[in-house]
Amino acid sequence: MTLIRPTRRDILKVAAAAPALAMPASARAMLGAPEGGNPAHFRFSLGEARVSIVSDGWFAQPMSGIAINAPEDEKLAAIAANYIAPDANYAHTNHVYVETGEARVLIDVGSGSRFLPTAGRLVANLEAAGIDPYGITHVVITHAHPDHIWGIRDDFDEPLVPDAEYVIGAAEHAYWLQDGLVDRVAPEDQQFVVGAVNSLSAEGVEWTLAEDGAEVAPGVRLVASPGHTAGHMSVMITSGDEALLAFGDALTHAWFNFDHPGWVIAADADPEGTVASRLRLLDMAASERIATVGYHFPFPGVGHVTKIDGRFRFVPALWQF
Repeated sequence: MTLIRPTRRDILKVAAAAPALAMPASARAMLGAPEGGNPAHFRFSLGEARVSIVSDGWFAQPMSGIAINAPEDEKLAAIAANYIAPDANYAHTNHVYVETGEARVLIDVGSGSRFLPTAGRLVANLEAAGIDPYGITHVVITHAHPDHIWGIRDDFDEPLVPDAEYVIGAAEHAYWLQDGLVDRVAPEDQQFVVGAVNSLSAEGVEWTLAEDGAEVAPGVRLVASPGHTAGHMSVMITSGDEALLAFGDALTHAWFNFDHPGWVIAADADPEGTVASRLRLLDMAASERIATVGYHFPFPGVGHVTKIDGRFRFVPALWQF
């Protein structure tokens, strides 16, 4: 099957048209946007660690690029059953910030001002949450797609967090920095290669290239989950007897990826690898009762995985005030 890879222009068109494309409110789960805004951070404790979910904004994707290998009738039935708009997928961007011991760890840096106008709000939302970006000690990049790494430089081309240790999977780093990669990919993918190379080569950023299981800071380690990209990493956070697994983009949809883990999106570079990693993470989270967070799940994206009669289900976590 030919993969549909929407360009930045395609995504911009969908983002602009999303309100008009959506179904009536009674037939979809999305509520209308408020006047002003909502808080863009959410805090909770994990053992002795403190975790904050901080938003970088949102963007809409053409639904044609979601569940690209699903039978059309099954996809339409799943869309209707889950109150999903049929033409545009509304994706949140949930960043994990962890305070554990002396470490201050941020997972991914968002897209900055280089991707879409509805995203790039991470720095403002960090500051609104009382988090000093200059106090961050470690930055983990799950993978080098635009919405996860293009914000590595500020608008003056300076590192977003100048004094942090930057960590990325060695395989991910090697893939994007291959000689001549930009000339070997499809024309619509060239912008993503150029953006990844520019981000990975940002002046003032020194990379720690890590493997599966590497400990970034006490209680924060990498979990290899290749497929979405060649060297994609998820992140496991533990404190005491409690654990939280940040999926990154190993899972991108809070309904489809659980009910139909074999369905993939156009941006999954290796569909078979994506599904294998996804099933392994879901089994781990369900069997070990590990809390999870999905980067593109409805904000704040925190919950649990259950497995009932062989089918996975995402259970949003209960907020405590």
